[in-house]
Amino acid sequence: MEQSLQSSAQFSANLGQQCRLSRRAAWLLLPLGLLAQASAAQSVGLMSVVEITGKTPLAAANLEKLCQQYQVPSAGIYRWQNHLVAYGPAPKIKAVRQYLGPLYPGSSVQLYAAPFYKFDRQRCADQAVAKQWDNVLLTANLVPDERKQREYLQYHATQFEKWPEVATGFCNASFQQLLVFRQGRQLMLVISIPHGASLDELNPKTTLHNPRVDDWNCLMKQYQQGLPGTKPGETWVFLKPVVAQKAILVKKQ
Repeated sequence: MEQSLQSSAQFSANLGQQCRLSRRAAWLLLPLGLLAQASAAQSVGLMSVVEITGKTPLAAANLEKLCQQYQVPSAGIYRWQNHLVAYGPAPKIKAVRQYLGPLYPGSSVQLYAAPFYKFDRQRCADQAVAKQWDNVLLTANLVPDERKQREYLQYHATQFEKWPEVATGFCNASFQQLLVFRQGRQLMLVISIPHGASLDELNPKTTLHNPRVDDWNCLMKQYQQGLPGTKPGETWVFLKPVVAQKAILVKKQ
């Protein structure tokens, strides 16, 4: 039976009972066993992601040089298998993108221009923002079913109103910002945490005394799957920073 986008009390109760049989302390089914994070100059303005996907693993040197030329911090460059990713202020990422085709012939280039979902500390009772951030990047696919893709986007469009406990969980975990980008079926997730903090330690706080987040996690599982190359049962994978750097103060615009 197809699940409605309406979140009735009975549906939530049944869903929560099913999900908590195998309790997950992770939003969007994040794998807690692996932490990959990089410190970077961070702006609270519009951020973008550009991704290069090759048939085989790609050398990062050309991307690093190009990012340096356009003042995208090298700590904003990540990789997973044959995927190279740069994350930074939107105008700079767009400038970098236009030169990637010739630098990586035979590879595909995708721009994630703007997030369709954004959480920040303005949604918290304590709105204080850490001066230094570490950014954690992950990626996964949406399932091929277009109806389910639309449902996934609709859930996120109404999450703050219908599932406010999720944002409360992010606040409790000291998440500074959380962005979700989409290009086709592929998702990019950027979690910003205070510099020096551990996502492995912070993430369980999203569900502490907050079972509604477990319900959300379980609900989202049906909409996501791993990229080609992931292990069986693996959904979200961490992109590892190519270069680790010390954190730089957050730049407010």
